Amino acid sequence: MVFGLSSPFWLIELFIDIKGLPLEIPITDMISAFTPLLAACFLIYKENGKDAVKKHLFRIFDYKVITDKRWYYAIVGVPISIFVLIYLALLAFNINLPKVWNPSLLSIPILFIFFFLGAVGEEVGYMGYAVDPLMNKWNAFMTSLILGLPWAIWHYPSIIQQGHNFSWILWGTLGTVSMRILIVWIYKNTNKSLFACILFHSLYNLGRPLFPNDSLHNPLIDYPDIHYGTIAGFGLVITFCWWVKTLNNFVTYKFL
Repeated sequence: MVFGLSSPFWLIELFIDIKGLPLEIPITDMISAFTPLLAACFLIYKENGKDAVKKHLFRIFDYKVITDKRWYYAIVGVPISIFVLIYLALLAFNINLPKVWNPSLLSIPILFIFFFLGAVGEEVGYMGYAVDPLMNKWNAFMTSLILGLPWAIWHYPSIIQQGHNFSWILWGTLGTVSMRILIVWIYKNTNKSLFACILFHSLYNLGRPLFPNDSLHNPLIDYPDIHYGTIAGFGLVITFCWWVKTLNNFVTYKFL
């Protein structure tokens, strides 16, 4: 349903090219970002009616279910750590960073609201509606793959329109799936807080336009192997922890 609702915007995208938007996002992507929300609301309404839709949308600000407030360190700290490590990796490889970088601090609140709304559009569908039935059948890693791969493919029309090559798409896919692993990890450890997922998603996206860049190049776009490889490293750590926990539970159940 998400792909079906998005397809008209992908067609329109072929004829519209507006420059200067955050991250050079096609304007049609800003609209199609809400297709997961629309799909979820339609399905919930069909299954349980209008009141269920209202209840579902109230989860956008369900921060009260985050009983262990220490998880805010992860929600805020992991996106910051990702960009710090990317910056350090660029320095380690002697990659020239922009000499003149003047981020507009006044734009941060506006950008945050922009990205928060976009994250609402996506996560109300993916984490609010789809994730629980999947985790009832699969473990967290498989759930992340089942959600993450279509999520990555959903970005392909925009990526192709921006002129990126096959290698860039592969790195982007790896990074996007890994980001879904991180979001599922946040979800599992915050009592299934949708707000936590939206905030995490928003802060990562906020960091992208604030990362050092200039009119000539943007390291996050020019070096997808470093950008998305760093995110994949975080995803690999979380996956390894899940595997160790699963193995421990298996050993305990089978042999003790």
